[in-house]
Amino acid sequence: MTPVILLAAEKKSAEVTDWAARIGWLVGLALFVALVYWLMREGWKWRGTLQGDLPELPGAPDQPGEARLTMSGRYHGSTTAHQWLDRIVAHGLGTRSRAELTLTDAGLDVVRPGATDFFVPAAQLREARLDKGIAGKVLTEGGLLVVTWQHGDRLIDSGFRSDRAAEHTEWVEALNVMINKTEGAR
Repeated sequence: MTPVILLAAEKKSAEVTDWAARIGWLVGLALFVALVYWLMREGWKWRGTLQGDLPELPGAPDQPGEARLTMSGRYHGSTTAHQWLDRIVAHGLGTRSRAELTLTDAGLDVVRPGATDFFVPAAQLREARLDKGIAGKVLTEGGLLVVTWQHGDRLIDSGFRSDRAAEHTEWVEALNVMINKTEGAR
């Protein structure tokens, strides 16, 4: 006798999806994501409160002088000097944005569409260097122009990336020459 192979022992329909359980899980997941977002936002606001002792940012003078260098690119944020993860958020310094930089004899003018503009007087500039990262943004070695400046009693690093990265070296040289001249005049 030849054995008979049964392909399907009995016919059975597919199980019905439990929509109430699925919707419950999706609502729970959405609430969890909203909670995490809210906690992150509160942390950002708390950091700004802790940095409330930081003075208002200076504005550009009426007659800043002739532009030595200009650069368009991105502002990636500011941190406590040489502590690339300690982001400063007070007075809008934590807001990433497009930026137009202008270096004059008076200092460094940072114009940020959609964010707070600020000006760093030449006497407050301390150092310029190429680096690879600043609070939440890591690039290739030398891919970020970092300007160290004094604001109140705090040293701040601000990170910029030009639309044309080849400009970074020229900016570092020009800023450091300006800083050395300013320090020599003190």
